[in-house]
Amino acid sequence: MSDDTIYDEMLPVGVGQDVPDFKMETYEPSTGQFGEVTLADLKADGKWTILVFYPADFTFVCPTELADLAAQDAKLTELGAKVIGVSTDTKFSHLAWCNEEKLMTDVKYTLAADTTGLVSSLFGVYDDATGLALRGTFVISPEGKLVSATVNFYNVGRNMEELVRVMEANVHCAANPSEACPAKWTPGEKALKVSNDNQPNLVGKVYEALNG
Repeated sequence: MSDDTIYDEMLPVGVGQDVPDFKMETYEPSTGQFGEVTLADLKADGKWTILVFYPADFTFVCPTELADLAAQDAKLTELGAKVIGVSTDTKFSHLAWCNEEKLMTDVKYTLAADTTGLVSSLFGVYDDATGLALRGTFVISPEGKLVSATVNFYNVGRNMEELVRVMEANVHCAANPSEACPAKWTPGEKALKVSNDNQPNLVGKVYEALNG
């Protein structure tokens, strides 16, 4: 069975579902080397995986996003995440872009080459009309479950500070499975206790639960 057939049978992966293994060639800006990344290896290492799809190298909004992501990379790494920027460009294009675009100076995280569009298709961000990926951000748990997904069209860049907050909330919930994080939750703030035993008591009483 070909890789194409495997991916076709699995499409599309949704939030709450297990993500099938994938493999991509990579360029590592931190070392200047080419390599390879697989979800299986990241799961074996106990890593959260963050995939940040963007349309193309040598474009206009994309380097501003990746520079913003670079500013948050250390925080995301501390949370146990492996950050991977992904486009349908080649690893050679990634290298050339990092060498040419000053906004890419601080990018040290992995850049992956989804040249066939298979991984972009797996996450539902591949645009058949252009052969590019939409601006999709996906968080995969260490167990391989998709826990967060957001997608923007080509013309709207993302705020990577929100990605940090989403990661902080997911790490908290993973460590505290009986809790849920309300809107704008950040570490140190009160979370909701949502065990099966107390859920009826929360109905219509969320304000009291958060402010009691």
